Amino acid sequence: MEMRQSLSKHKKIILLGTILLFFIVLIVSFLLGKYPITLTDFLRAVINKIIPLEQTWSTQVETILFKIRFPRIIMAAVIGSGISVAGATYQALFQNPMISQDILGASQGAAFGAAVGLFFSLTYEQVISLSFFFGLLAVAVVLLLNRWLKSKSVLNMVLIGMMIGSLFSSAVSFLKLVGDPTNTLPAITYWLMGSLSAIKMQDLHFAVPLILAGMIPIFLLRWRLNVLSLGEEEALSLGVNSRQLRIVLITAATLITAAAVSVSGLIGWVGLIVPHFSRLVIGNDHRYSIPVSAVLGGTFLLFVDDFSRLLSTSEIPIGILTSFIGAPIFLILIAKSTRAVNA
Repeated sequence: MEMRQSLSKHKKIILLGTILLFFIVLIVSFLLGKYPITLTDFLRAVINKIIPLEQTWSTQVETILFKIRFPRIIMAAVIGSGISVAGATYQALFQNPMISQDILGASQGAAFGAAVGLFFSLTYEQVISLSFFFGLLAVAVVLLLNRWLKSKSVLNMVLIGMMIGSLFSSAVSFLKLVGDPTNTLPAITYWLMGSLSAIKMQDLHFAVPLILAGMIPIFLLRWRLNVLSLGEEEALSLGVNSRQLRIVLITAATLITAAAVSVSGLIGWVGLIVPHFSRLVIGNDHRYSIPVSAVLGGTFLLFVDDFSRLLSTSEIPIGILTSFIGAPIFLILIAKSTRAVNA
């Protein structure tokens, strides 16, 4: 009993440590950029929004903080948290650590929706809406096909998801082929790289509620993911309907993925490597690993976005950096896991 309480206390300390790290990176992100801001100016400008202070900072500082950096930094934190939780959820549902949040075609569907919007030169709001709609549609098609085939195999659902994702990817390639090479092709290509440079306050109003709406049921049901690992019969004996649970959690994870991709483009690796690292830090208990994934995901994407803003005069798309950073980290995690199994 004492050992269990000690273990639980240890995990809570780790969780608090990751939260502290997140807030440190969050504050530093506000200070960094082409126009550096001092910590004093940042704190006084933020406090001034609550308690009026004598203004000792320039109006330029306030504009940069609240109109440029605020929407981008908050969106980076929310998207990083959301897709990490979605990735961890899919890995738990399908009991496969090599699965990420786009396994059922949500990202590819969202990419197609955005490509259609850019191809027809629609407004920014219409492009986002189409992207979100097709992201949800892709997974809905996967679930309907799986039901039509009357398949109870998790592997079959994954294979159907890969097929639908491949079809949407091919459709995006076709639009790039027939699109105007001067305007349409560069716009679609840049969007597919993933970027947070164009994030506005309206994107926060659109995407943040949707991502949170997906994360809340996952947080409330995360203890049931532990039961799923025992097998379907064991889960049913404990009062958990694994089929219904999968549908609810897949819907929630899809909502997160579609909303995130619709405003940021394709940002890979986060939903794959962060859940791995979370389990390495705090263990396989989803009651703890899901919250840690959320916090570390937000921290990781903030960190990468800071690099994106600072590395060169022309901003590097964040999707490129997550691939550069994510792939080596993932190899290291695989190597550690392999050594642990062989030891």
